[in-house]
Parts: sequence; structure tokens; C-alpha cells
Amino acid sequence: MPSADQHSSRSPIATDGPAQSSLRVHAKDNVRVALQDLAEGTDIADESGDVRLVEAIRHKHKFALCDLAVGDRVVMYGVTVGRATRSIHAGGAIRTDNVEHSTDSSGAAPRRGEWLQPDVSAFTGVSFDGYARADGEVGTANLWLVVPLVFCENRNIEVLRQSVADALGDDPYREYKRMARAMLHGDHGADETPDALASPFPNVDGVRFLTHTLGCGGTDDDALALCRLLAGYICHPNVAGATVLSLGCQKAQIAMLRQAVAERDPRALRPVHYLEQQASTSEDALIRDALTTIFDGLKAANSVRRAPAPLSKLRIGVECGGSDGFSGLSANPVVGGAIDRLVALGGSGILSEFPELCGVEHELVSRCVDDATATRFTALMSAYQRHADAVGASFSMNPSPGNIRDGLITDAMKSAGAAKKGGESPVVEVLDYTEPATRPGLSLLCTPGNDVESTTALVGSGANLVIFTTGLGTPTGNPIAPVLKVASNTELASRMADIIDFDSGAVIRGETSIEALADELLRLCIETASGRYTTRAVGLSQHDFIPWKRGVSL
Repeated sequence: MPSADQHSSRSPIATDGPAQSSLRVHAKDNVRVALQDLAEGTDIADESGDVRLVEAIRHKHKFALCDLAVGDRVVMYGVTVGRATRSIHAGGAIRTDNVEHSTDSSGAAPRRGEWLQPDVSAFTGVSFDGYARADGEVGTANLWLVVPLVFCENRNIEVLRQSVADALGDDPYREYKRMARAMLHGDHGADETPDALASPFPNVDGVRFLTHTLGCGGTDDDALALCRLLAGYICHPNVAGATVLSLGCQKAQIAMLRQAVAERDPRALRPVHYLEQQASTSEDALIRDALTTIFDGLKAANSVRRAPAPLSKLRIGVECGGSDGFSGLSANPVVGGAIDRLVALGGSGILSEFPELCGVEHELVSRCVDDATATRFTALMSAYQRHADAVGASFSMNPSPGNIRDGLITDAMKSAGAAKKGGESPVVEVLDYTEPATRPGLSLLCTPGNDVESTTALVGSGANLVIFTTGLGTPTGNPIAPVLKVASNTELASRMADIIDFDSGAVIRGETSIEALADELLRLCIETASGRYTTRAVGLSQHDFIPWKRGVSL
């Protein structure tokens, strides 16, 4: 870990070394982060001069390096993350009662110079074992998808889910059912739950069933957005084919979905079966027809086997949720380092959650490859904020009570750390919600900050793997793309080991570097993409899917 007079704009904690009690992330900062609980009266060495704490500072929280008057900027990561609402003495804690959200991101930013790529020599010749598709894309999984066009079909989707799980012996909740039976009937009751069966389709990773609350009762734009999102899932490289259930009279019509699918798959290379309940003779007939398409689809999908594919075929979405005061120091920059490495190898990343890019827009604009890309990002960000303003909301409302409790006092502070997931590579394209990523490199995707809505969108835009950072712990997963969970601190990784895949806490303790962990994380991504590592979310059947109904979701 760097000493008090060592700072890096690329990696806040970048080198091995003895642990220290607090950190100044950037040379321009006027606050430090407590890396451990600090008592009142503790003397802190800083290049601007020694500071004595005037109150106890909890780990993950920040304290002032100089006296701040009302209206003074609070600077962290080298950017404005708030303004003082009352006087703060040097050594005093940064809190919600003395600092409010504020940014200085409206000014023009010069285009950044040539990107200094990380060393990726360790990955020369490395590939992953994926499922090659006819359109040239490569999946990290091989799934059959069953989706409803409207919420009225959710019950039939559940009937199909239970029926297929029973037929395949693929009940993800088998052990919990044993637990419940044992609690109710004693140990002998557990024996009534059947054991798992050997899969008759060893090259298929399963059948995934989506449900949602949309498809009717909304606007035409709502229906179109839903169809485009569903098309992104149906045409996803991790999906071999799909069965679609429609009621018939709803706003989101089969014709709309067919058109959205055709835009993604103009050569109709992927089998998609559309079934309409109001045109069926009975529910029994509908379920029978749906089951036929599913099992016939599984037989065809089973003929595809994993084969070596270049890392350029990986497109990783990055997401955060349940963030804490360490997320921007460890987990997020480690993920950003992994994305930089993937981009240097010809692959792609997608950074989303526009409300959590508030305050660092100028930095992202400076990384855009051309003026058109920069202009589109600025326009989408501005439109989002205007829409929020129109209903009395604001990006400043984004931090949750958990975020604030663990040191993320303002949205700008949260955003400055969250943006680290995108690394340092150039921004090659900016996407609106549901648009597919098409260019190699880093893309920005307009989504809300809601964990599941954003993860759902990342996969709909083509991410075939997702890395999700958390400091407080969240079980979020996705139906069709593996989600790797990265903890910002070792306490979380140990306490919630059943949902965490990767621990970046050693960075906080000064035991390793961001660069070393970025290499390690990319290797885990390759193992996951190859099916050799099963993420905790996949193992727990955490299949979260929430479309964004284009409104104010922060």
C-alpha cells in the first residue's frame, strides 16, 4: 500500500507494502479514508501536514485533512464529491449532517491521450471453452429459454418450470425441501424428496424461465422496450433457442417481438417458438405444445459442445450493489483492471448504472473515442437527470441507508468509486437501454442504479459474463449469464462465503496489489466462461430478471 505521499489516479492502492491506517486516494483530495477504526486524538501523517483526529472515525469513513468552511468542496478520487453544509474541523468526520451531494462535472474535458495498456503477456495464447453460435458469437453457457410476453402468462411459465424440473430431476431447491420436510415430519420426512438425476442432456446447462410484470397496461414505448429486452435474451450467445408464451390480446404483441428478434438475428439462425394461449384449444394443449418445443430444443442444443474460443469473444458486464466505503478502493478498481486486460486482449466490457456515474462524467467524456460518442453520453445523462428532476427526484437520492452507514455519504462519492469498474480504456460506444453492444472495447450502457434492473440490462445488451462487486453483500444473479461476485473486504467474503466468489480485501490490508488481483480475477473469469468454475449465484439458482419500466429508478 502506498505511503502518505504516494498517490495514483489509476489505482488508489496499487503496490505491496506495510498496512497503513488511512489512505489519501488522490493527490488533490482533501479527505482521507479510514482503513481501520481510528480513535479520537490519533495523529495521521499526510503530505499536507499531520492531522489529529478530533473525533473517532469508523473504518470505511472519511475525515477532513484541513478545515472546511460552509460551501467548500469535498474532494476525493481527485473530483468533487460534495460540499460542506457546516464548518468541519481538520480531523473531523465527513457525515450526512455536514456534507451534501455536489459535483463539478459540467465543464468541457479535453480528449485523453493514448491509453497505456496493461501488460497482458501472461495471457498470450490463452482461450476459453465456449459454445460457438452460427452468428459468430460464443456463449459461456448453453441454455434453452422460456419467456412470457405478458405477466398473464407467469402462472403457465411456473407450471412449465416445475414440470421440466421434475422431468429432468433438476430441482434447485431440493435440499431446502428436505430441510422443510425434516422440520415438519422429523428426519424420516427428508427421504421423501427425490435425489438429483443424471442429466439426459450433458452439453446443456439447463432451461431458464423468465417472469416479469410487464407486457400490458403500459405505453407503446414500454411494450417496445420489453420486446427489445426479451429479444436480447432470446438472441444471446448463451441461449440455444427459446419458447415464447403469449396471451394474445396484450400490448406487447408477438409481431413486435418477432421484429425485435429479426433486428438482432436477421438470418433467423436461432430457433424461436411462439405460442398463443387465446389461439390454443385449452391450457392442456398449450402446456403440451410448450413442453414439446422445450424438449425438442434441448435435444438440438445438446449437439453443441464447448470448444476453444479467443478471449476477444468475451463481453463482460460490470455491476455493483450493496457498495461500501471500500468498494472504490479494492473491488471496483480490481474489476476495472480485469476489464482493461480483457480490452487489451481484444475483448469487451460494459459499464452501466448512469446515476452512479454522476460527478465523473467529464472523465468518461475525455475517454470517448470521438465527439459523437461523447455527445451521446452527455445527452443520455442529461435526459435521465431532467426526467428525474421533472418528478421531484435526483441522482443525489441514489445512496441507500446501507451505503451511507458504511461510508458512502453522497452519490458523487459513490459514483467516483463505482466508475472504477470501467477501468481506464477508451469508451468505444454509448448505448441506450436495450441496445446491443457491437464494438470491441468498453461500452457505456444507460441503465438505472437498481442492481437487478441494471444486471438484467447488461445481459440483454450482450454481456456473456457479469462481474458484480459488493461491500455489504447481495445475492444477485441472472438467468442466462454467470455472475461473479467480488467482495470489497475479507470480513464480508468470510461471513457470506456462500454468495461471494472473489475476495479483494487483501488490497485494503496492503498484502497485494490491484494489478495482481486483476490478473487473478481475469483468470477466474476465463475458468467461469469455460464452465470449469460454477459461480455462487449459478449454484444457488439466483435467476433475477427485472426489466426497467423506463421511469425514475435511481
